[in-house]
Amino acid sequence: MTAFEPLRYQPGYEHIAVDEAEAIHSLQNVFAGMAHKVAEAEGHAHRAVHAKGHALLRGRLTVIGDLPPPFAQGLFSAAGAYEVLLRWSSPPAEQLPDSVSTPRAVALKVLDVPGERLDSGKEGSSQDFLMVNGPAFARPDPQAFLPDVKPLAATTNRTPAGKSAISAVMRTAEAAVEALGGKSGKIKGMGGEPQHHPLGETYFTQTPFLYGDYMAKFSLAPVSPGLLALDGSSLPNDADAQRDAIAAHFLRDGGEWELRVQLCTDLEKMPVEDASVAWPEELSPYVAVARLRVEPQASWDEAASPRQEDGMAFDPWNCLRAHRPLGAINRARKEVMATSRQLRSEFNRCPIHEPAARS
Repeated sequence: MTAFEPLRYQPGYEHIAVDEAEAIHSLQNVFAGMAHKVAEAEGHAHRAVHAKGHALLRGRLTVIGDLPPPFAQGLFSAAGAYEVLLRWSSPPAEQLPDSVSTPRAVALKVLDVPGERLDSGKEGSSQDFLMVNGPAFARPDPQAFLPDVKPLAATTNRTPAGKSAISAVMRTAEAAVEALGGKSGKIKGMGGEPQHHPLGETYFTQTPFLYGDYMAKFSLAPVSPGLLALDGSSLPNDADAQRDAIAAHFLRDGGEWELRVQLCTDLEKMPVEDASVAWPEELSPYVAVARLRVEPQASWDEAASPRQEDGMAFDPWNCLRAHRPLGAINRARKEVMATSRQLRSEFNRCPIHEPAARS
């Protein structure tokens, strides 16, 4: 087997630990508690994670034709073009000012996708991808992640001013760590994410997915000059700095990204169940399988966008059977996100529906 020959998926590659279900149930309770606390305080239920939206955009995803067989799988098995909805957001359960800097996230909903659904009972025919600006998750599994979440839950709905001060300290600490050649996912998750322009970032699913016969992680990387120029550019510590920065860009410019795939070639160094391990690119580089184009447009409407967000959900389990999520963290996300959707739908009295393509 060559270094770049991908492994075919086998069910035995996934292992459910004896205490996994208990940890997932506890995560459901913690995240539901955070979301409910915010809902009671604000009179409106937000997502239990990625609550603050920065942009809602429409784009077009064009699948590259004549891909090598291992990459021509599922949605990417043949050339085609699809309408896409994109949402940029921040991970916490609150609508915090951007001075409390946290990792950035982007979600893609590819509309009217042909193929066998993982859950035929789900409405619509879209394929969702959720990504953040880091290649690996903070912890390997739900059991290890639970102790990190409990302190976060304790600070939910505390004063934004206090959180801004904590964030400034954390950013200084993260800068010191990076100056020594490292990065601390825990520091970033607690408010130490550097204030960089979200459109200059590269995003990753962090967790693995089926890729037809194989296993893969996905990435969304900017490729157009205007977006590449934003890489590492700083933002002010304004309350809506990310929303304003995205809006300013798309008011005058569009942008292009590559949707890339990294196939699993070595289970020991590229584990399915340990989401904290970034798969080495020297063993399997990311390969572009599609191009995403977003034209200039209004990225946020103060009146309309919050209502659109209330009626929409992004879920990695809303997918083709060929792209089923893999591993413990994804199994946890399935349950936590379902609880979150039910809470905000019932609290806001706003049913959640799959959007339709315009064309």
